[in-house]
Amino acid sequence: METVEEIFEEARKHMEKSIEMARAELATIRTGKASPTLLDSIKVDYYGSLVPIKQVANIAVPDPKMITIQPWEKPMVPEIVKAIQASNLGLNPQSDGNFIRIQLPPLTEERRKELVKSVKQMIEDAKVAVRNVRRDANEKLKKMEKEHVISEDDLHRHQKEVQELTDESIKKLDELLEEKEKEIMEF
Repeated sequence: METVEEIFEEARKHMEKSIEMARAELATIRTGKASPTLLDSIKVDYYGSLVPIKQVANIAVPDPKMITIQPWEKPMVPEIVKAIQASNLGLNPQSDGNFIRIQLPPLTEERRKELVKSVKQMIEDAKVAVRNVRRDANEKLKKMEKEHVISEDDLHRHQKEVQELTDESIKKLDELLEEKEKEIMEF
């Protein structure tokens, strides 16, 4: 049977994982500022395998409105262009045969509001994951109390600690949301 410490450690790890996944998902959302992470979700066909662009090219951001991509192999240029156009990021890559430039168009007010809405949904999904971790930890603690491994007072004290861990995780997610929302609405 798990110890109370193991239950906490597992809950903490799962909550941190939920926050990291939300952070990674948010990084792929376009805010009007160029960032190499914008292309992280795009995969290209590299000799029959789908791989992230960063594994077949150098990605740079020479200015806040442009991303440049320098493939390591010339035949990858059309593949990368095709993959970017097929993504739902609304990007228009320009290629000279050796080099790819992506000029980021300014976001419309309507598009900004849509992005904020989807960011809120991503954060809400992460909060649900955190709450599920809390529920699982509390169920394990109740089972320990039922089997007389811990006392009722210990159960309440440990549940309070799990709740504090949950509150802390949700606060981090709210901070991520606030930060991303500000970034999206910035002109």
